[in-house]
Amino acid sequence: MASNGIRDRVAIVGMSCTAFGERWDRSADDLLVEAVHGATESASTNLDDIDAFWLGTYLSGVSGMTLSRPLRIRDKPVTRVENMCVTGSESLRGACYAVASGAYDVAMAVGVEKLKDSGYSGLTRASIPGDGTGGTLGTTTAPANFSLLGPAYAAKYGVHPRELKEVFTRIAWKNHANGARNPRAQFRTPVAASTIARSPLVAGQLGVFDCSGVSDGAAAAIVVRAEDAHRYTDRPLYVKALSCVSGDATGNVDPSYDFTTFPEVEASAREAYRQAGVRDPRAEIAMAEVHDCFTVTELVLMEDLGFAERGTAWKQVLAGTFDLTGELPVNPDGGLKAFGHPVGASGLRMLFECWLQLRDDVPADRRIAQHGRTLGLTHNLGGGPGECVSFVSLVGTEPND
Repeated sequence: MASNGIRDRVAIVGMSCTAFGERWDRSADDLLVEAVHGATESASTNLDDIDAFWLGTYLSGVSGMTLSRPLRIRDKPVTRVENMCVTGSESLRGACYAVASGAYDVAMAVGVEKLKDSGYSGLTRASIPGDGTGGTLGTTTAPANFSLLGPAYAAKYGVHPRELKEVFTRIAWKNHANGARNPRAQFRTPVAASTIARSPLVAGQLGVFDCSGVSDGAAAAIVVRAEDAHRYTDRPLYVKALSCVSGDATGNVDPSYDFTTFPEVEASAREAYRQAGVRDPRAEIAMAEVHDCFTVTELVLMEDLGFAERGTAWKQVLAGTFDLTGELPVNPDGGLKAFGHPVGASGLRMLFECWLQLRDDVPADRRIAQHGRTLGLTHNLGGGPGECVSFVSLVGTEPND
């Protein structure tokens, strides 16, 4: 057993998410204040009631004072966490386990990032030149790393490059269409498939519209013991599973790694399903928010998360299985593709969409068909093919499913 899990021991009772985008008029402080106060308002509570805070940020601060200073929080613990692109989800994991352990009654998870002001995209760090055996992160671009997935997938499963490009286009078209309905998305204009297909190439088969954007944003969640949930809301979300896996970063030197899967994602999903008691994710999950940093990533994730058999996800994409009105909607809010990726906030932004959809707090034009299901999944990926960290959470509207 990898983890005892905390199924149905804690619940999310309040959430908030700022608009994502080029927030030139808002500082990281402004975004934090907006997200935190939005979450307390949604739970009909206030900052005095929060016992402890977990703050996820990659570039926008180096200590808990990044949060306590703008919010004037005194004499309370604020833990700043960072775990590459899993950072926002890591803040949730810390808050949930703190409450489940009995250490605190009420905890808040917060994620924030200001990337536009920095001029940086995605993960940024100083890297020491090496001989190539230490991994590719920081030595090659993210589009270059992830572009390797496409030809490997096509070769293994006999998919013609033209068909694969059509799949990438379909994923980008879907997520832009979903984002166009979302007032918090960075990109709110539908993009025609023909425009996506002929966009300038960035790396391999990946064009401009196959890559997620760069944005600013923040999100927050309030976590309490499950038995206390209805003191704050009549529609809580119960945490079913939290699974985080770190790989050993040997993919680029391991001859058995074929660039058609993220083993860390498969492992984290398997553990999350075990914790939640999910046996058939395709049939039991109502919606999924996944880390579509690139369209090819979303394709591969459909198989790693168990939503499609190996070598078949590309057909499911073209068939509309993962559309807003499909059998299993994926990224109904538009995903990273439409929201961009402010590293510290993305994981909680995904959870916020589960909060809205599972509680029926979305307008009819972007509401998923739940098919009687009550579970939502979020997935974050940090790093690249062969060397990454992966997080999967499952939340639901009913305890003891």
